[in-house]
Amino acid sequence: MQAPRFQEKNISMEQLALAQEAFLQFRTRCFWFLRPDLRVTIADFPLIIRGLRLNGGRAGFALADRLCR
Repeated sequence: MQAPRFQEKNISMEQLALAQEAFLQFRTRCFWFLRPDLRVTIADFPLIIRGLRLNGGRAGFALADRLCR
């Protein structure tokens, strides 16, 4: 079974807030190469989801799934 794909047109403010929280929580594990004060935008969504899936472990993968819904 394939992971859900990201749909840019359906991003809510709640998803943006969740993505920001995910960035802060997983910053050292998944996003070490990004500025520590990054404000997540719609344009950053694919990067956040990919980082969570690849380096976030089970919790990160589950969070990426929530972001894609």
